[in-house]
This record gives sequence, C-alpha cells and structure tokens, in this order.
Amino acid sequence: MRYRKGKTTIAGLAAFALLVSACSGTGGSTTRTADGGSASGGTTGGEAPSKTAEAPALEDQKITISIYYPLPDQVENRKLEDDKIRRFTEKYPNVTIEKSDWHYNVNEIGIKMAANEAPTFFNTFATEAKFLIERGWAADITDLWNEYAFKDQINPTLQNQFVVDGKVYGIAQKGYVTSTVVNKKILEAKGVAIPSYDWTWDDMLNAAKAVADPGKGVSGIAPMGKGNEAGWNWTNFLFEAGGDIITVADGKVTAAFNSDASAKALDFYNKLRWEANAIPQDWALGWGDAVGAFAQGRTAMVIAGAEGPIEQALNQGGMKPEDVLTFPMPAMEKGGKHYGVLGGDYLVINPNATEEEREMAFRYITFDYFSDDWLTSIDKDIQARKAEGKYFIPPQMNYFSVDSEYGRKVQEIFDKYDNVYKYDPASTSLLDGKPEAQYNTQEYYGEMTNVIQEVFSKQGVDFKAKLDAAAKMMQEKYFDGIKVE
Repeated sequence: MRYRKGKTTIAGLAAFALLVSACSGTGGSTTRTADGGSASGGTTGGEAPSKTAEAPALEDQKITISIYYPLPDQVENRKLEDDKIRRFTEKYPNVTIEKSDWHYNVNEIGIKMAANEAPTFFNTFATEAKFLIERGWAADITDLWNEYAFKDQINPTLQNQFVVDGKVYGIAQKGYVTSTVVNKKILEAKGVAIPSYDWTWDDMLNAAKAVADPGKGVSGIAPMGKGNEAGWNWTNFLFEAGGDIITVADGKVTAAFNSDASAKALDFYNKLRWEANAIPQDWALGWGDAVGAFAQGRTAMVIAGAEGPIEQALNQGGMKPEDVLTFPMPAMEKGGKHYGVLGGDYLVINPNATEEEREMAFRYITFDYFSDDWLTSIDKDIQARKAEGKYFIPPQMNYFSVDSEYGRKVQEIFDKYDNVYKYDPASTSLLDGKPEAQYNTQEYYGEMTNVIQEVFSKQGVDFKAKLDAAAKMMQEKYFDGIKVE
C-alpha cells in the first residue's frame, strides 16, 4: 500500500532486492518506461502494436488522455512530469494531455468509475490488484504488455503484484519497504544516543520516550492514527512479532491477525501511548499529518516508505540530508527480523477508455522507461534542484532491476551529485520486505484502525477481545465469501 510510499541507492539495492525477492511470494516524481525501443538501447521509439490495413495509425488519430499528475506540494515532481509531457507531445502531436488532480482513494474509486470521471490511467497501491480486477476497474493490458520490448527487464518483485491468473492489469512504478525515518538533530539535542540500525522495539520505545516533549508539542514518534494508514503502520509490528494478516489453505482465506503476535504488537502501541507518552497528544494523524509533523520538526520519528518523508523534510522542511536517517523497522527483540511492509506504486489504465486511449496511455506510462531521454531529464532535474538548494530522493526500489545496465547508468548520474539523498547501505542491508495480503487488505487496515484508536484513546483495552471481534467481522463479511482456486 502506498501512503506515499520510498528508498535506497541503486548500489545498495542489489543485495536488498535479493532479500525482498526471497520474502515476496509474488512478485508517489515518477520514473516510467519508454514506449518501445530496442531491448539493448536506451532511446525511446520502437514498434507500435500492429494495426489492420483499414484502421488509421494511432499517430494519425486525435486522442485525448487524462493522466495521473503529482500533487501540488510535489513541486519538483511536477516539473519532471511537465518535461515528460512536453517530450511526449513533441513525439505525438496528435495527443492532448489533460492533468488529473485525482489521486487514488479506495473510498472514491467506485464513485469515479460509476460517474465515468476516473482519469485514463490512475495511481494505486500494491494491495489493490484483486480489489480493482474483481470489480472491473482495471483494464486487462496483457496484449499491450506482451508487445512491450522491455517487459522482461521490469523488476519482477514489483510487477508480479499486478499479474493475476497470467493476465497483466497494472504497471509498476516503484516500491518500498516500510522504514522508520529519524530526525537525528532532535535526538542529539536531547543527548539521546543514535540507536544501531539493528535496533529493537525497546530501543525505539526508549528513544521515543527520551526525546518526547509534550509541553513543546514534540513527540518521540508519530504513528499514524486515522484512515487506513493507521492499520498499515501497525501491520509492520504485527509482522515483526511473527504474525500474519491472513492464512490461505484448502481454497479458503482465514483471518490470522487475532494471534498472540498481534496482541504483542498492540501492547507495544499501548506502551508508546500510555507508558512512554511518546506519541502526539493529538494522535489522530493521517499520512500527510504525520509526515508533515516530521518535516516541521514536531516528531523525532515517522513510519513510512522513506522517500515521501525525506522529500518533505529536505525540500519543504529545510532539513539537511545528514540529519535525516533511514532505519529499517525495529525487530521485536535482538536477533529478530526487521520486517517492513513491502509495497509499491502502480499505474492502472481505466477500462472505460477506448482501445486507442488505452494504447496511448500505455505508451505514455512507459514513455521514459529505460530511455536515454529520461536519463538526460533526471540529470537536468538534479542540476536544477541543486541550483535551487533542493534535493533529489531516489526510490528504494525502482521499476528496473537494480543490477541491470540501465540501473548502473542511473546510479552513475546519482553519484555525480551531492544533492542526491544517499541511503546508508548498512541500514539497507537489514531491510526485510513482507508483502501485503491480497484479499480485502484495505478493509483490514480500516478495521485495525478502529482497534488502534481505541488503544490510543483509553487505557486497559482487552487486546485479545478487540482482535477477536475484528477478525470475526472480517471473516464473516469478507473472507468467507472468497474461494481460492
């Protein structure tokens, strides 16, 4: 799932990609693919899908597509997208690009589809494949994918999340393993030692407690407490405690998050709130609230894909790269796994679009993938950011395989500049990604948010009773109706 979900240097990702691939049963500035091109080359171009003699070429038709466009606060990312639009329309002057200000929301997608107001393609999260496919809200792009020259070079750990029953329904942009982003200066100002990357729940709890200053409105950590992102944040601790969201066996999906591991994870949240007084007094924070608090120096730690918080901290909060540290999620105890939710960002084509619009949307999405044009564009973007005192933050995982020739070209560009954020390989080596469940995960997150809010709002909550009730609801309302082939 992405609640602006990010990231690692390409060099550090080589070992990391092996780790997450081992953990994965399947497989927010946007880097994309080239529309065709030779498999060995880097320039855009290549052959378009063949047309019948009677059908006019795609380039000869007037086509309008509405695109997923970065949010208003993503100023630098908008500049990159505007440059891409310019280059795309130079190649395809017959295409009109409309910028959509709608970003995926699970509570709005049904309304958008029913009203035919969804853009030609839109962003979504790793959890959403089955949800969108079952409702007919994601176009089957298998034919377009099979004709795409670079399909075999796309990062399989990410792309396979949107391959269902051999059919392709989405295109990977980038991925992440949920991390803890730490404001080093807040810890140092309080005389708190920076923990080891190989840290534990106790280390997180003690550091958060030591730096929290409620009287000044500064928290030690800001776990998300509203919206589905609250359940998403908490699920990292469920994984670290050895628990799972569901089990799938004998054709059935069974809720598994009412386990002893789940109770341990809830107890840790209880300690952060009531024993350490380390979370914000107004704890009902969504993704933007928590990340904004971090960028403004109002919390020492935030849990997310690292790219988003770092982007805001450096480019909006004025923080320095050396003061923003990316930690793996803490292990429950020494020697344990540093599990973080493995998620990603995807682009899905609207099934209501015409065949011509779908194909042009696919070409737009993949226009910069593996292209020399994108290498030139990103180099210029990093230079422009440097002139403005801004930073470029790479994603943790990109759409391409990190040890590919293209990945090495990207890294060479990053290495030229001191305003490209560098992830510490010592931290990256500890990342251990665990994929989100693929059945009703958003509903599960929402249900867990209700439980978390109760833990944060009053003491003495019976963890097991609340978890059992939540699991029973999910089982009866959702999981009992699923038959797994």
